[in-house]
Amino acid sequence: MARKMVITSGKGGVGKTTVAASLAAYLARKGQRVALCDADLSLNNIDVATGVENLVTYDIVDVIEGRCRATQALVQHPDYPNLFVLTGCHASPERYVSPQAYKLVLDTLSPKFDFILIDCPSGIEDGFHRAVASANEAMIVTTPQVSALRDADKVITLLKSYDFSTITLTVNRVRGDWLLSGASVSPQAIEKLLKTPLVGIIPEDNDVALSPYPFMHPAIKMLGNNLLYGRKKLYDVTRRYTGFLGGIRRLLKNNL
Repeated sequence: MARKMVITSGKGGVGKTTVAASLAAYLARKGQRVALCDADLSLNNIDVATGVENLVTYDIVDVIEGRCRATQALVQHPDYPNLFVLTGCHASPERYVSPQAYKLVLDTLSPKFDFILIDCPSGIEDGFHRAVASANEAMIVTTPQVSALRDADKVITLLKSYDFSTITLTVNRVRGDWLLSGASVSPQAIEKLLKTPLVGIIPEDNDVALSPYPFMHPAIKMLGNNLLYGRKKLYDVTRRYTGFLGGIRRLLKNNL
């Protein structure tokens, strides 16, 4: 049976979908069979994030309403054969889908996969509860900004009312130069603040944000290996800003 993990944030714009898609691609490259599912039925874009938007024939509403089987709605990624994408509703995004119906589809797929990653919509409305009710693990993605941390704290409180085997934390868009100058709170401090174990640190880096292969970034690899093997290795975002050359990088970046 698959490990069903919801990837959530509370606040929009923290890079949750990019993290979900990158993590899914990395796990698939490691030989894991991965289903990446979009639980946002109104602003669904996991197909765009994975580059398979032109290959979609059916979505999860088609499955729920009996127009196809769950396996028929899966889009196999052309570059990563172990990665399958299940999209949200494109034709009628206002259509209500109950948490029970969504969970039933994922439970049907579970025996065929090692991981089912659920990209949760922002906020804590119906879409949030639909996504988290289908999972047995949760990962919160946040950034060091105060508004994102506040929303992450609210989400963690809600997640504790569900029966999850693990709830973990990934801090995204961390600037190493700001950490060294004291201008940003550290991921370790965020871990203590939110009382949630840190499983990933991802830098504010164009190699992640703009790369067609963000899963190749060492930070994504560490995150994937931590989830896959139970490791606790975290990416050092300050390393490239230490020493003589690092000081020059910090100076240049602060002057941009």
